[in-house]
Amino acid sequence: MTTERKNRLYYGDNLHILREYIADESVDLIYLDPPFNSDADYNVLFRERSGEQSAAQIEAFEDTWSWSLESESAYQDVVTNGPGKLPNILQAMRSFLGQNDMMAYLTMMAQRMVELHRVLKDTGSIYLHCDTKASHYLKVLMDGIFGSENFINEISRLRSLNISSISRRYRKAHDVILFYGKSAGYNFNVQHNPLSEASKKLYNKTDERGHYQLVPLLVSGRRNGKTGHTWGGINPNERGKNGMHWVTTPAKLDQYERENRIVWPAKIGGVPRLKYYLEENLGVPANDLWQDFPAISSQGNEDLGFPTQKPESLLERIINASSNEGDVVMDPFCGCGTAIATAERLHRHWIGIDVTHLAITLIRHRLHDVFKEELMPYEVIGQPQDVASAQALALESEHNGRYQFEWWALGLVDARPAQDRKKGADSGVDGYINFFDDNSGKAKRIVAQVKSGHVNRGQIATLKGDMEREKAEIGLFITLQEPTRPMFAEATAAGFYTPEHYPDNHYPRIQILTIGELLAGGRRAEYPRLAPEATFRRAPRRRSGGAQSRFA
Repeated sequence: MTTERKNRLYYGDNLHILREYIADESVDLIYLDPPFNSDADYNVLFRERSGEQSAAQIEAFEDTWSWSLESESAYQDVVTNGPGKLPNILQAMRSFLGQNDMMAYLTMMAQRMVELHRVLKDTGSIYLHCDTKASHYLKVLMDGIFGSENFINEISRLRSLNISSISRRYRKAHDVILFYGKSAGYNFNVQHNPLSEASKKLYNKTDERGHYQLVPLLVSGRRNGKTGHTWGGINPNERGKNGMHWVTTPAKLDQYERENRIVWPAKIGGVPRLKYYLEENLGVPANDLWQDFPAISSQGNEDLGFPTQKPESLLERIINASSNEGDVVMDPFCGCGTAIATAERLHRHWIGIDVTHLAITLIRHRLHDVFKEELMPYEVIGQPQDVASAQALALESEHNGRYQFEWWALGLVDARPAQDRKKGADSGVDGYINFFDDNSGKAKRIVAQVKSGHVNRGQIATLKGDMEREKAEIGLFITLQEPTRPMFAEATAAGFYTPEHYPDNHYPRIQILTIGELLAGGRRAEYPRLAPEATFRRAPRRRSGGAQSRFA
């Protein structure tokens, strides 16, 4: 395995990132779980829209798309420039669906799917994870882009075992994964489910090699090739009603004979059987019904607080099946980074893209929590690197830029946003950090406030009140603009926080940190770091490598 890895995490609209940064035929495997308003009623999804409202945006953990002027522009782009039959397909869909949320979602996906097809290698594969409300439309789109001949599987994944009261329909318990190859030469490694305990009991004989069962070497069906040839004095074509054939070639049967693995019956003319050992059985080949990947539980150690988070074992199967060590895995809607973390563990290169700084920060924490010093180098592209680019982000209107700036700035001090969605009235607290400085098991709290505009002394006084209300030990005031002397005076008057068990350590109760200082690396938040921070739900530590794989 090569040690040169070019792993990349992009912040931004994945359509722009794909078009500007990702080369043709450079990716081996794509997994995507695009946002979709799966809880919406059909009457909402298919309601006609005027096309005059502003573009739908993806907030952190929010997945609603609406028909807008931007949707109309994207539609015209696909119809004008789309490859093959895709323009005709999209026009037919619009004549049927009209201008609604579903059509906006499909138009957005069509644009991006064209680019995903471009960056995928001829030997590559794509897995699209989607809701049953949209899967049939998405399959038609993918047929138009990848070709119906390259459709491989529609996988049904059991997502819930919850018992709910449903009186007028069957309970929804699965979602869909559409699996396509770029060409007929796509890579694929067969995956296996473990044998059941009942199956293991069938291996009820033993010898020096281990546990085995006897299986027939002849099966029904006449064959004209090597498996239909006479072997051991037996012509398989003369067996059964319509002829039979060997399970393998005569050459392989000769090898089994030399290895003393064939058992001949005492009865003349009986069918020989093969010793099939439990120790060499890889398990049951996986089919397209995946029932062994339950939803992430809030009580489980994988849960990172992301509503659409998928289990790593699900991504492990996909990555093991359709890529090899050193291949490039891409997730263009990487969310909390499950595909990225699994690709890292299985020694793949990876590319992740997300449109929120909150997701980027969450992924960075996850990677460092899981892999520690074993984490391979990676680059974050698209985040501000200087004060000028931070100012541009703060002023950006697209994707609710002010909140993106806030999420990004909180990431500079490893703080978690106080609210996941777009805020109403400003509550004063934008983020928080939990820390421990004793053995009580109860975390202490730091509150953070982020300002991109004009700052003054009164805001520091307000932060003091927020600290009292939140019962916080320390307050951080993160500012894009330079603070004034009265602000420093107000912060100094708040005094110090001194941990009970470490009386020699003193931390300013209110700390003013500028974006410039944080970017330059000269400042960081000051607080006790004597135990792991509890700000983000920590992913469990796992070593890199394929040895932990559940599947062969």
